[in-house]
Amino acid sequence: MSEKIPTQDQSPDASVQLYSKRVKIQPRSIRGRFENLRNFAAYGFLSLFIGVAWIQWHGRQGLLFDLPHRRFYLFGLTIWPQDLILLAWFLIIAAFALFAVTVFAGRIWCGYTCPQTVWTKIFITIEHFIEGDRNARMRLDKSDTDWNKVWRRTLKHLGWLAVSLLTGIVFVGYFAPIRELIPALLHGNANVSEWVWIGIFTAATYLNAGWMREQICMYACPYGRFQSVMFDRDTLIISYDHARGEPRGARKHGVDPQTQGLGDCIDCLLCVQVCPTGIDIRDGLQLECIACAACIDACDNVMEQMGYAPGLVRYTSENALEHGQHTHILRPRLIGYSAAIIIMIGLMVYSIATRPPAGLDVIRDRNALYRETSDGDIENSYILNVMNKSQRPEHIELSFTHMPQGTKMEGRQDVVLQPGEMRSITETLDENPDELKDSEVHMDFHAHVEEDPDVDIDSPSRFFAPYSHRN
Repeated sequence: MSEKIPTQDQSPDASVQLYSKRVKIQPRSIRGRFENLRNFAAYGFLSLFIGVAWIQWHGRQGLLFDLPHRRFYLFGLTIWPQDLILLAWFLIIAAFALFAVTVFAGRIWCGYTCPQTVWTKIFITIEHFIEGDRNARMRLDKSDTDWNKVWRRTLKHLGWLAVSLLTGIVFVGYFAPIRELIPALLHGNANVSEWVWIGIFTAATYLNAGWMREQICMYACPYGRFQSVMFDRDTLIISYDHARGEPRGARKHGVDPQTQGLGDCIDCLLCVQVCPTGIDIRDGLQLECIACAACIDACDNVMEQMGYAPGLVRYTSENALEHGQHTHILRPRLIGYSAAIIIMIGLMVYSIATRPPAGLDVIRDRNALYRETSDGDIENSYILNVMNKSQRPEHIELSFTHMPQGTKMEGRQDVVLQPGEMRSITETLDENPDELKDSEVHMDFHAHVEEDPDVDIDSPSRFFAPYSHRN
């Protein structure tokens, strides 16, 4: 009889919890060159977000997404629904730019300019101002509810709500002119949709930056999940130098660590305490790392105090860290992304430069294919949507082609449009049925821009007649 194969009980231990409660992270404040850079990026981004909404351009808001009138204003450029390919180009360029930045410097976007990082930093600044630094906030969390805790927490949340409300108003101000929106809100004249969207973005900002914070980066953000596929061994990442720092351990100031068999790391845990996602960078590159470099500033400050060289935690690449090789800047993937960005920017600029200053859309009368007049003529009605895409008044002449001679057009045959204006014009074509060779004629409406003689715009349509008039 053969010997039985030994088995081992792999049933889950009832004492092991598959899900653990979130541990609140209280990041410690730190000073340093990267923290200064983060402050510049965060408050610069916030200033742009608020300030750009107030810039006027030729009597209107410079950057405005006017959804009710189906047009976007990007300062000197007006984008209509027919031009949404330009927005698609812009989004594709932005995506490739993010890929290129990631290949070169990892998640540097997340650490410095991501809106989640920027608003979380602003909320933490408010928290620090009202409740104190890390240790004071942790003591306040553990303390009993008393007047000191109540007023500090109340004031903190009011500050968060104020920033969230400002964010919601400014965001909606990019879709409804902000110079009209704010007076309407103050006088209670804003429409329901504006109040609803302001409420939605206020709540989203308050929850994301105030309560969820690192949870968004760790679990909700898709970028953190697929970033690793864009890394290579020359990507700049924040890394701990194991060869230099290990073995770690406490020691007195001025003691040569080599005499005690220690590395440069004194195991002070400051790199963990300043991390907004609560990771230990000494464990290696991790999904939760947003490349904010707070741990670099913390470690460099400690190294300076101990009299050691900075850079125990630093921006480096795997090749440079493990093999002492130089980081290769020009590598195929980065060159490919950069080339794609340059080509797409060139194509987008060419599309904008060659875009006609006017547009013409034709909509047939949907109530009837044709009508017979009292004179026996066949009549077709159309609505011509004529738009001025330029930033100057345009004189546009309307006509038609590919119809028999003698066809009459009843309606306006010229129109003057102000910058960014669109006008709907009703046109009627009358034709003697004896001149028609078929019950359906493919024809074109034609728009000529008087200020640009070389610009002619055609929009196809059809002229219908009853079958009884076919020859």
